[in-house]
Amino acid sequence: MKKIIPYNPDLVPFAKKLRNNMTMGEIALWRELKNKKLGIRFSRQIPIDNYIVDFYCKELQLAIEVDGSVHFLEGHPEKDTIRQNRLEYLGIYFIRFSDLDTKNNLNWVLEEIKKMILFLKPAPNPSQEGKN
Repeated sequence: MKKIIPYNPDLVPFAKKLRNNMTMGEIALWRELKNKKLGIRFSRQIPIDNYIVDFYCKELQLAIEVDGSVHFLEGHPEKDTIRQNRLEYLGIYFIRFSDLDTKNNLNWVLEEIKKMILFLKPAPNPSQEGKN
């Protein structure tokens, strides 16, 4: 059973606002993630601890971040590192892409996500047939 990771309920209204104001890269990726198109359920703009992640799979505790231009401004990479370290400490796995990659190289992004899913997804139990 996966552990429950707390979140700050004050972030819920902001998360809802972010869902309605996604970047073009986030929109392109969401079209490929929603409705279990990769075999697992993802949600978008999910509060975890005191942060909001772009996409999250609760089953695998996998966060996907799409970094727009603001993430490359002075001081922001350091904030992203602190944020990612905190969430990884809580047991969240991270995969990060630039907004440009999700817009211009979506197939590669999807292949990287599929690799991570295969890495994290638990193997099915072997058959117990023939054992008494």
